[in-house]
Amino acid sequence: MSRKNLMSPSILSGDFWRLGEQISELEKADVEWLHIDVMDGVFVDSISYGMPVIRSLRPKTSLFFDAHLMIIEPERYIKVIADCGADSITFHYEATKDVQGCIAEIKAAGKQAGIAIKPDTPVIDIIPYLEQLDMVLVMTVNPGFGGQKLIPECFEKVREIRTIADEMGLTDLNIQVDGGINTENVTIALDSGANIIVAGSAVFRDSITDNINKFCEKL
Repeated sequence: MSRKNLMSPSILSGDFWRLGEQISELEKADVEWLHIDVMDGVFVDSISYGMPVIRSLRPKTSLFFDAHLMIIEPERYIKVIADCGADSITFHYEATKDVQGCIAEIKAAGKQAGIAIKPDTPVIDIIPYLEQLDMVLVMTVNPGFGGQKLIPECFEKVREIRTIADEMGLTDLNIQVDGGINTENVTIALDSGANIIVAGSAVFRDSITDNINKFCEKL
């Protein structure tokens, strides 16, 4: 796996009446990843969508499915999410007592493994797992709702993770940022060391194609 800068638009901000049409527009704009937020109403206050949506989308698109599990005890659902067609599964460090077991289960399913951390979770907590991961997701807002204002201090965590990963020789590690990312601050995210950019409102508001093109000018 080689590291490159990519967009991963979050369908949480999509229009579910037109979701198929919008995903087709993303494909035509040369987007490669699709960010899929699964929320349980327990780990975060919101409830989103789950396995039936992922399963119904999978045969219709070749986009890389980047599943972000915002659910308590994610180990309960890793296999079924994988079976539904996710290509990468990211779980929250804060949501499980068995981080190692979650990583092992994702890998056993043949999927890429990621850990997500909330804005108040220290980087040191996830360092022991970096060598086993394909991606770290740094939340730049408190998870649960779209359209929030970005917390700029989170970019310091991105810098810290990228520095540690490079020192460990993990130059292919993807670092993803999610929350309040737009064309005005995406350059800061990239300069901090992030390379996978999640954006919801900033992609799905108005013209998807125009918005993706504006982002791609910065990637």
